[in-house]
Amino acid sequence: MTATRSTPPPALAVVGATGAVGSVVLQILSQRADVWGPVRLIASSRSAGRRLTVRGEETEVLALTEDAFDGLGEGDIALFLTPAEVSARWAPVVTARGAVVVDQSAAFREDPGVPIVVPEVNAHTARIRPRGIVAGPDCVTAAMIAALGALHAEYALAELAVSSYQAASGSGRAGSESLRRQLALVAGTSLGELPGDVRRAVGEDTGPFAAPLALNVVPWSGELREDGWSSHELAVRAQTRRILDLAELPVSVTCVQVPVLIGHSLTVRARFEREVEAAHAREILDSAPGVVLVDDPAAGEFPTPSDAAGTDPAWVGRVRASLDDPCSLEFFVCADNLRQGAALNATRTAELIAAEFSLFTL
Repeated sequence: MTATRSTPPPALAVVGATGAVGSVVLQILSQRADVWGPVRLIASSRSAGRRLTVRGEETEVLALTEDAFDGLGEGDIALFLTPAEVSARWAPVVTARGAVVVDQSAAFREDPGVPIVVPEVNAHTARIRPRGIVAGPDCVTAAMIAALGALHAEYALAELAVSSYQAASGSGRAGSESLRRQLALVAGTSLGELPGDVRRAVGEDTGPFAAPLALNVVPWSGELREDGWSSHELAVRAQTRRILDLAELPVSVTCVQVPVLIGHSLTVRARFEREVEAAHAREILDSAPGVVLVDDPAAGEFPTPSDAAGTDPAWVGRVRASLDDPCSLEFFVCADNLRQGAALNATRTAELIAAEFSLFTL
């Protein structure tokens, strides 16, 4: 990939550069076209002074203070890869200076003045940002939305039912570390054969999960909301509606945590306004941006999260027409939740906005 410019490139601030997603962003910045001017790395005070490599150069991490944003202004961009409360506090500080914020947290996803952007699906909305902020979807929504968007363009999505199988790293480094600790406790044992034996071995410290994750699945992610729904399930519903511009789309989501380190998976049942032919749906998915089709069950070829880890696309397989409804399609999708589900989407969105300011072409 090459880039041509007619004006100086924008500066980029990466806030949360030392976190799980931030580390992946730094890798991606070194792998994609160099469309940036100075890149500054910002993190909490406990990480200040560390030196990280980005684009082949060692760069010192700055503490998250107002001084860290000195010099940023109109035409510059800040990537926020931070918890929602941090983004809510500091994003307005950046936009007040004239720079644009691309935020990967949940802080602004419900704000009607902040678009949720997935470049493969609704890139045009990145230009409409009355608050100077653009949000990215959560990693579950991101895993399926490129495939859904391509199918929606052909068949018109009418209803959606999704179950997620979420990797531990979706809860950050605490999630990954908790799963590794639990696996070490149960490895080489006969645990998992009696009621409660895994729970007793793991103890009270289940990390960010509602129950032990090793040798187990946990049908919960988020906080309790009305009628037994979780906040994460409702968030996936709301984000899907916004990204596809389908405000009344019926959506049902069940979020499940599984003992996988990296790679969210989803089963998707999508009902459309028109009849669906599975063969044609496969053709659409095979050519959809950001999607790779792996769909030959007879040969044992279908997506798994361990194969998706470390890769950019969403991997789709098990594509089949519903047995009971000619307008419905079922499929399975996997994606690296840190890379495709967060870091890559944020980086590509920032590049879209940078193109407005620096007039470069990819």
